Amino acid sequence: MQTNSLNAGPSTRPGVMINGGGNQGKTETTAEAAASFEEMWLHLRQRCDPEPLPGVRDLRCTVAYVQTPVKATPKATCESILDFFGDHISRSATLTQLIRQVRTSLRDHRTRVLILDDITRLKMHRIDDQDTLDLLRSLMSMRVTLILVGVGIPKSGLLRGAQRDATGQWAFEPYALDADWAGDETTQTERRFDLADLEPFRYGTPEDIAHFVTHLAGLEGQLRLFNARPGMLTEGIMPEYIYRRTGGVVGYIERLIGDGAALAMDTGTEEINEGVLDRVLIRTDGPRRDAASGEEGEVPPQPASVKGKRKPRNKVLDDPGVPASSTAVT
Repeated sequence: MQTNSLNAGPSTRPGVMINGGGNQGKTETTAEAAASFEEMWLHLRQRCDPEPLPGVRDLRCTVAYVQTPVKATPKATCESILDFFGDHISRSATLTQLIRQVRTSLRDHRTRVLILDDITRLKMHRIDDQDTLDLLRSLMSMRVTLILVGVGIPKSGLLRGAQRDATGQWAFEPYALDADWAGDETTQTERRFDLADLEPFRYGTPEDIAHFVTHLAGLEGQLRLFNARPGMLTEGIMPEYIYRRTGGVVGYIERLIGDGAALAMDTGTEEINEGVLDRVLIRTDGPRRDAASGEEGEVPPQPASVKGKRKPRNKVLDDPGVPASSTAVT
């Protein structure tokens, strides 16, 4: 982001694809990096940004975040970007007019980074989705760094079904001659993006364990429980227990610890331990996202103590009856 924004040349700025499993913290990690870049960029704006122009909006938006529509079309994608900026969208506007309006908004708001989340909702066997990707690539010529976030990007068709080779780098399989999207034009995507992987924590080597424990120490420092103590999450069997419950997935770790802290306050324990966490169920039956794109993730097996456990009925509104009089004659 920094290199692209400081580049004054006419060349197209390379983008980044952030790949990882469901609930792996891709969006949060990307947002944190973009926020750090925006803080740096605003600090340098006197030297690197032009002054506001008459007749345009004064609102600066260095980073724009947009979620890819479930049914992605070029028109729906333009509307999502314009909705982020709060621009008026005419229902009678043509695609050409919407694209022009998107370009104008990106320029007037002096946007340097455009983040599109859940990009693997694009299916490359659909013509509309191919056109949408072409639209996104065209925006890269506007000095905008394009960051695409999604689940299973290497196998989605966005990068030709890449696989890791012996050196750990991504290798791209050759296209079938009869593929609809085969040809040199396909290199417009793979050669313009770097692919970054966010994987779950590992627990196989001392170095892996050290990274995992460091993450738990960061969470431990944010807990505000009366009986909290140093090493509450990082000593004894707790690291191994938390890893077994979550599989090292960042989102599940935070959900387990957060629900465990709430339960510790409700019960008066005011401390997180194995007994408290045994009563926490990592739920996946809430409002769901696009399951076909792998956005939900898969929760590791839960302890037997919480499987099938029902929440007790709330008795707050029950009528306790007329209380006995203290002066009643016995």
